[in-house]
Amino acid sequence: MEPLDKIASDQKIVESKPLPVLEYVLELVSKAKQASRRLASLPTATKDHALFAMAEALEAKSDELFAANEQDLKAFGTTAAKKAMADRLRLTEKRIAEMAAGIREVAKLPDPVGMMSAMWTRPNGMKVGRVRVPIGVIGIIYESRPNVTADSAALCLKSGNVCVLRGGSEAIQSNTMIAAVLAEASEKSGVPPGAITFVDRADREVVPVLLKQDRFIDLIIPRGGESLMKLIAEHSTIPVVKHDAGVCHIYVDADADSAMAEAICVNAKAQRPSTCNAMETLLVHQSVARVLLPKLARSFSTANVEIRGCPKTCQLISEAKPASEQDYGREFLDLILAVKIVKNMDEAMEHIAQYGSRHTEAIVTSDYGRAMRFLKEVDAGAVLVNASTRLNDGYQFGLGAEIGISTSRIHARGPMGLDELTCSKFIVLGSGQLRE
Repeated sequence: MEPLDKIASDQKIVESKPLPVLEYVLELVSKAKQASRRLASLPTATKDHALFAMAEALEAKSDELFAANEQDLKAFGTTAAKKAMADRLRLTEKRIAEMAAGIREVAKLPDPVGMMSAMWTRPNGMKVGRVRVPIGVIGIIYESRPNVTADSAALCLKSGNVCVLRGGSEAIQSNTMIAAVLAEASEKSGVPPGAITFVDRADREVVPVLLKQDRFIDLIIPRGGESLMKLIAEHSTIPVVKHDAGVCHIYVDADADSAMAEAICVNAKAQRPSTCNAMETLLVHQSVARVLLPKLARSFSTANVEIRGCPKTCQLISEAKPASEQDYGREFLDLILAVKIVKNMDEAMEHIAQYGSRHTEAIVTSDYGRAMRFLKEVDAGAVLVNASTRLNDGYQFGLGAEIGISTSRIHARGPMGLDELTCSKFIVLGSGQLRE
């Protein structure tokens, strides 16, 4: 018979072993599903109180967030090739303040749950209506940016949805800490445990297993690169709304105001190049290229933007590098810009149709007719006139934070705010009606 201390030691080893992936995932999603019924009927006042508490908690625990983020940054590395990703990953005082501000903005927005979009009376006296309800349990799978954790948790909570969050391994420490802070603050305010669920294991095997849990999860929202989208498309048995690549264009028309075009283009490329709504390709009408492009080149040079241009562009900008075919349609996520001179707006729109990712497209013009035609004919989640592509954002559009910018055509398109995280159900008020 083994000594008691040996048995106890063996028992501790068994208990410390992590759960198998399937068992781990099932434990998380079943708890999330249990929370969804309670959360769906939570009063608006309780949700808003929780959101304000979550914002305060983020600011109060910023030191702990910075410490966790520093671990991620150190593990990720700072090589030139990783510069854009590292920028997305980094937490700063400003970004924590922005996360908190975004949560407070969500708290101030009208609660979509329970809103009646329409009601009508049938000939038999029966009243039929449509009311907004939560989707249920939403799985969000994303890469790099820790602010996605806060934005997603806030929007899901306000819209009555449980969120199951799975961030990238490169931000595992940051995201785990943010999710823990938010969950603790929300539960103290009356939100059911499990309403903010975070997958704190970075195992690659977790995502394919998670994507099969259609009994527990009602919608998947992915945010990331091509490989993530491919993985989800291959494995998910759950409906998906994509937040895909951001290959965004600005077309500068023949009648564009030169100073406005310069300011918009520099902002769209250089203000924060690592984001999905940054401009990646600039299209310029041939009639203004000779005057405009050298001016733009000087501004881009000041902002350390590398230009990769078509042959005509390279003739006008001596420092421009020749663009390859792969540079058009590429999401650089860096201070690199593809430039092409086009004959007219038709050629610009054809280029956008061929190379764009249906994310954000913009035109700079003084011609009303062409502006309206661009709005009508260009296919994207957001199409802008005389404004930077960087403005395609839930906060900038007045939606509070956003859970992603959908490039899908089903259910939601563009920045996904509270309304996009609900669906409708029919309600019927009868007085004994029967079907004849």
